[in-house]
Amino acid sequence: MQVQEGEGWRWLVDPGRHPFPVLVGGQDWAVELTADEARGLQEGLVRLVQEHHGLVDQLMPEETISLELERGPLWMALEGDREVWQLRFVLTPASQSRAVEGSWRPEASVALVAALVSALAQNDPS
Repeated sequence: MQVQEGEGWRWLVDPGRHPFPVLVGGQDWAVELTADEARGLQEGLVRLVQEHHGLVDQLMPEETISLELERGPLWMALEGDREVWQLRFVLTPASQSRAVEGSWRPEASVALVAALVSALAQNDPS
């Protein structure tokens, strides 16, 4: 079992739990995800932050930005400015399945993505 957590976020991987081996959470919420859902969320959130970093120098100090990414049943967004941003997502899978919406405050967003980048660098799929 791999547990990564901090103030306002949690990412727990337990490969022995099927069909939902990943628990992701934020301030006062948590949801179990399939490995594919977790991988999509992980890769999508990291991509949004990378896109933000690529645009930071083009933003005026008072300017805000909203980036969105859709991957299958996942919709993800980064909203903020040059220095402070936060993440959110919506999972809307096939009918007769659960759906969820979650978000992280700015400090938690930064910490969560740092952990997800580290896991991706280690070739950890979840």
